[in-house]
Amino acid sequence: MIDDTPALPPELLLRVERLTMRFGGLTAVNDVSFDVRRGEITALIGPNGAGKTTVFNCITGFYKPTVGRLTLASKEGPLLLERLRDHQISRKANVARTFQNIRLFGGMTALENLLVAQHAPLMKASGLTVLGVLGIGGFNKAERAAIEKAKVWLERIGLIDRADDPAADLPYGDQRRLEIARAMCTEPVLLCLDEPAAGLNPRESLELNALLRSIRDQDDTAVLLIEHDMSVVMEISDHVVVLDYGKKISDGAPLHVRNDPKVIAAYLGVEDEEVEKVESEIAVEATS
Repeated sequence: MIDDTPALPPELLLRVERLTMRFGGLTAVNDVSFDVRRGEITALIGPNGAGKTTVFNCITGFYKPTVGRLTLASKEGPLLLERLRDHQISRKANVARTFQNIRLFGGMTALENLLVAQHAPLMKASGLTVLGVLGIGGFNKAERAAIEKAKVWLERIGLIDRADDPAADLPYGDQRRLEIARAMCTEPVLLCLDEPAAGLNPRESLELNALLRSIRDQDDTAVLLIEHDMSVVMEISDHVVVLDYGKKISDGAPLHVRNDPKVIAAYLGVEDEEVEKVESEIAVEATS
């Protein structure tokens, strides 16, 4: 929805402000704020149960926040995501998402999976009529464009030679990249990835890193990802936000976050009163 909401600074794509999500008496996310910049990869990290997926679910419309504002910059002006339905967030706000578990259509080919992602523009080109689907009007042209876009993405992820293979027959790492390519076929301004490196071997992780860097550098798409693999986070992220027990405890460049005593304490599982001890140990190491 576009209203009198102030426009975001030009370098920002998404601003999350005071996001809170409660389920009955449980507060899963508590007063969280952060920005996602254009042309950057932002990582959302934290221990299990920190509230990362809940934040994703609020941004992508699966949950309606209890409190908070989610402002996305668009060509028409700022959109308040918390006021949109999930299908409006994907189509009108151009936000795409993948999940922890791969959700490809296993019986369809790699190419067909990428065409499914372009269903909406194809149906629009058909005029939603039988004559349109039969090629009268602009459907044939739109179909050719969709196939070409799918092939471009298959080239980018190194799967053009397996375009006609069922998705279920592809190695796990290839399926992960195919799922990301499918999301990118919708031309999102924001790509939300939920643990994209989960289950990948070192070679597959390197291929994933290269793909995400290319999306950041070549496509007009910002990336927001949840990831537990810290090697991936530190290798490709421009900006890291850390949650713990539903609250933001750190926010900044990867090196800053990696050395933040509160982050170290959260991952080590120490109590709040032990954070000062961790800080002092880091200070000693830095001077030695």
